[in-house]
Amino acid sequence: MHLKSLTLKGFKSFASATTLRFEPGITCVVGPNGSGKSNVVDALTWVMGEQGAKALRGGKMEDVIFAGTSGRPPLGRAEVTLTIDNSDGALPIEYSEVSITRRMFRDGAGEYEINGSSCRLMDVQELLSDSGIGREMHVIVGQGRLAAILESRPEDRRAFIEEAAGVLKHRKRKEKAVRKLDSMQANLARLTDLTAELRRQLKPLGRQAEVARRAQTVQADLRDARLRLAADDLVTRRAEMAEHTAVEEEIRGRSDEVTAELDAVNAEVAEHTEHLAQVTPAAAAANQAWFRLSALAERVDATNRVASERSRYLAEPSVTSSGPDPEQLERQAEEAALTEAEMAEAVSLAAESLEVAKLELEEYERVAAEAERAHMAAVRAIADRREGLARLEGQVESLQTKADGVDAEAARLTAAIAAAVERAETAGQQQDSAAESLSQMEASEQGLDEHHERCVAALNLSNERVASLQAAEREAEQRIASLSARIEALSVGLERNDGGAWLLENAPDGLTGQVAELLDVNAGYETAIAGALGPAADAIATVDALAAVRALQALKTGDGGRAALLLGGIGSAGPQRDLPLPDGAVWATSVVVAPPQIR
Repeated sequence: MHLKSLTLKGFKSFASATTLRFEPGITCVVGPNGSGKSNVVDALTWVMGEQGAKALRGGKMEDVIFAGTSGRPPLGRAEVTLTIDNSDGALPIEYSEVSITRRMFRDGAGEYEINGSSCRLMDVQELLSDSGIGREMHVIVGQGRLAAILESRPEDRRAFIEEAAGVLKHRKRKEKAVRKLDSMQANLARLTDLTAELRRQLKPLGRQAEVARRAQTVQADLRDARLRLAADDLVTRRAEMAEHTAVEEEIRGRSDEVTAELDAVNAEVAEHTEHLAQVTPAAAAANQAWFRLSALAERVDATNRVASERSRYLAEPSVTSSGPDPEQLERQAEEAALTEAEMAEAVSLAAESLEVAKLELEEYERVAAEAERAHMAAVRAIADRREGLARLEGQVESLQTKADGVDAEAARLTAAIAAAVERAETAGQQQDSAAESLSQMEASEQGLDEHHERCVAALNLSNERVASLQAAEREAEQRIASLSARIEALSVGLERNDGGAWLLENAPDGLTGQVAELLDVNAGYETAIAGALGPAADAIATVDALAAVRALQALKTGDGGRAALLLGGIGSAGPQRDLPLPDGAVWATSVVVAPPQIR
C-alpha cells in the first residue's frame, strides 16, 4: 500500500486544481519558502479528518479555503482528494484503489466521500485506523513535531508510543466495548427489574382477570335483559303508533267533511249577502218615500188647521161694518173649501201611499232582519266550523307529534339494540384478547427467563473478553516500554549524528566529550537525572570558552549542523541552599559525580 496521488483544489495556496503523483519509495517536494510545501502536508492531514484549525496552522477551519489574491478572487470551497493504492488489501475495503475526498464550503458545511460515495467522518477514520495512518497517526510529522515529541514529558510520550505501536485503536475499541458492556449491564438490570415487577403483578392480574370474567358475565346478562325490555317496549310503541295512525286517518276524513260543510255554508252566506245587497236599495227608497209622505201629511194637517180657523172665523157674525167685503170673504171661503178638498184628497192619497210604503218598509225590514239573522247564523256556523277545524288540526298535529316521537323512540331503540349487539361483540373480542394477553404474559414470563439466561451468558462472555483485552493491554504496555527504550536509543543516535557527533568525530582541541557520558549517576536515578538535564545531557563539554568558540567555528566551516556546548572553567556551582525537600527526594549533586571541568 502506498499513496498514489494527491489532488488539491482551492486548498490554501492551491487555487487551481493541482495533482501530485507519488510512486513507491521516497518522494521529495522542494521549493522556496512560501511555495506551499507545508500546505501539502496540511492537505494530507486535513483529508484524513483533522478537525483542529491550529493543527493546520490556521485560526479557524475556513482558513483552509483559498482567500484570494490581488489578481484572483477568493473561492467558495476547498477540496482535497487522496488516492491510495490498495492492491495488497491493507485497507479493509474491496477496491484495489481507494479515493478519499473531503470538501468544505465557506458557510461551514463539509462533505466526505469514499470512491465517490458520500460517507461520514467516522467511516474515513475507521477505514484508515487499521492501516496505521490517519489524522492522529505518527506517520505525518509536521513542522516542530519532532522537537515537540523529543522534548515532551514521559506521560505525554505515552500516547505517541501507543499510537506508533498500534495500541490506540485497541484502546478505543476497548472503551467502546466497555461502553457497550455498561449499556448491556444497565439493560440487564432494567430487564431484571421488569421481570421482578411482572412476576409481582401476575397474581393480582390473575385475580383481576377472574373479576373481569365475572363482570363480563353479569354485563352480558344485564345487556340481554335490557335488550328484552327494549324489544317489548318497541312492540308496544309500534302498536300505539298503529292506533294513532288509524285515529289520524279518521280525523283527516272528518276534516274533509267539515271542510265541505264549511264550503256550503260559505256559499249560502254569499247568496244571502247578494240578496241583502239587492234588497237594500229598495228599503232605502221606501224610507225616502216614507219621509216624503210624512212631510206631506204634516203639511196637510197644517192646511186643515188653517182651513178650520178660517171656517170658524167666517161662521162668526160680523161685529163692525168696517170689515172686509162679504162677497170677497165668500170667494175666499170657497177657494179655501176647494183647497181643503184638494188637500184632503191629496192627504188621503198620501195616506194610502204611506200605508203602502209602511207595508213595504215592514216587509223590507222583515226580509233584512231575516237576512241579517241568516248572515249571523252563517257567521256563527263558520266560526264553529273553523273552531272545529282548528281543534281537529290541533289533534292532527298532536297525533303527528306523537307519531314522530314514536318513530324517534323506535329508531333510538333500534340503534340501542344495534349498539348493544356491537358492544356485546366488542366485549366478546375484548374477553378473547384479554385471555390471549394473559396466555402471552404467561408465555412471556418463560421467555423473559430464557432472555435473562442469555444475557447472563453474554455478560460472562463479555467479562472473558474484557479479561483478554486487559491481557492484551498489558502485553501492549510491555511492548511500549521496549519501544520507548529503543526510541530513546535511536534519539541519542540521531543526536550524535547531528552537530555533537560531528564535533566528537573531528575531535577539535578543548572538547572533553558528551555530558551524559562524563557523568557518573548512582543506580536508580538515571531516568530522573535524564529528565532533569533534558537536551543538556547531549551537550558537548569544553574546557573553556575559547574551545567553545573554536568548536562553533568548526561547525560553521564544516557544515556540521547544530550542537549544544557546555562551557567549562567558569567556576563551580554555588553552595547548596538549605531548602526543604519532599519525602524521598534528594539533591541531584548528591547522586551525580561529574568531572571538575564541568561542575
